Amino acid sequence: MRELCDEAVSAALAAGASYADARVVQRRSQTIATRNRRVDRLDDVESEGIGVRVLVGGAWGFACDNRLSNESARSTAQRAASFAQAAPGGHDRALAPVEPAQAEYHTPVEKDPFALSLADKVEQCLRAEQAMRHDEVKVTAAFVRAMREEKLFVSSDGAAIEQERFECGAGIDAMASREGITQIRSYPSAHGGSSAQAGWEYVEGLALEREAPRVGEEAAALLRADPCPAGITTVVIDSEQMLMQVHESVGHPTELDRVYGTEAAYAGTSFLKPHDLGSLRYGSEQMNVTADSTTPGGLGTFGYDDEGVPARREPVVAEGVLCGFLTSREMAARIGNGSGGSMRADGWSRMPLVRMTNLNLEPGEGSFEELIAGVDEGVYLETNKSWSIDDKRLNFQFGTQIAWEIKDGKLGRMLRDATYTGQTPVFWASLDAVAGPDEWVLRGLTNCGKGQPGQYAHVSHGTSPARFRNVQVGFRS
Repeated sequence: MRELCDEAVSAALAAGASYADARVVQRRSQTIATRNRRVDRLDDVESEGIGVRVLVGGAWGFACDNRLSNESARSTAQRAASFAQAAPGGHDRALAPVEPAQAEYHTPVEKDPFALSLADKVEQCLRAEQAMRHDEVKVTAAFVRAMREEKLFVSSDGAAIEQERFECGAGIDAMASREGITQIRSYPSAHGGSSAQAGWEYVEGLALEREAPRVGEEAAALLRADPCPAGITTVVIDSEQMLMQVHESVGHPTELDRVYGTEAAYAGTSFLKPHDLGSLRYGSEQMNVTADSTTPGGLGTFGYDDEGVPARREPVVAEGVLCGFLTSREMAARIGNGSGGSMRADGWSRMPLVRMTNLNLEPGEGSFEELIAGVDEGVYLETNKSWSIDDKRLNFQFGTQIAWEIKDGKLGRMLRDATYTGQTPVFWASLDAVAGPDEWVLRGLTNCGKGQPGQYAHVSHGTSPARFRNVQVGFRS
């Protein structure tokens, strides 16, 4: 792998590049899914290839090849250089300096996920499905996944970085139906469960079979629950839904390429401006959001990003004030702040983009029960069901799978079909409290889309339940 990358970088420099990097990536991905107690999906896929990125005359060029040979490495670099040379107009790009590293990074793993047979993984899904059975549960589903990725990054700056990462994840869903009403409950998270950078011990720790009866029972109970009433009220949002809130209304708008308008695919641009850094009030003083690519177990955790920038922890919002962006070396040089650290690519066949790493809402103080106790009348919202947000990441609406009425500091009746709406800085300004470290949970998403051609990033968010005042729940009358 090292020889291939060296060949590619040398060929790119010979073709006129002022900067070049090469990544060889070898990946194995496995997904097993069952539905209504039958195997629905069984994938075991391996891929390998090389991607070469070059800067020629201030323009970027990228090319890739799935043939791992010295000849293909050289030809890939030459093609990347020719693409850069063909870019129309004048270009002037600088890269923030970074100390070139000679390093390795390995995911801490207790149990190799690929040592467990496919049959055992199928059986684990089927047992979880069986435990969700209920007369009114019409559809059950379960899945488990594993990934191993080996990557070598070499740059013309002198970096040579080898990284081996493992990911594992799982999830279950129960859909109940009765008299034209359909409801769903998921665990540990909606839209693909939850994953972590870890071995199979993470899946075992989720205890799908143990949680499955509750998931099935709640799906059925929602069929008889009252609809969530509309109005302006206090809401307490669970850590899973807070994950989506952070992702959509903080993560995407603080990606600096969206701020500059050079990227808009999938999630639009941003309501933020470069000069907002250090001055814009994003939310209340209770709001502290950190980009941390060192978070143990995070899908956005690494030793170095795909530009060779070392992992680190940096504030994005501190006491409600915008104090950081997610950046590349190029974007950091453009804004004159930082050195990047958020560039990642979806495998060898894609060019790195500015992506979220682990974007975490820092915990506050106290317990979940204390958050609830501070509410005379309100709604507790749990588990994302739907989301909608405009292309500036400003106006949004979220729906949750389940909710509970809060009366006099205690949870009351179950509610269904709950939604809430807001405008990003106004909503975050209403943040009243965040629960403490004991309530903080890290969950991982594998379906964050961006770019053309499209890429999926694997990102994590750590969050505690949080309380917001004067929030519109349901539709305005």
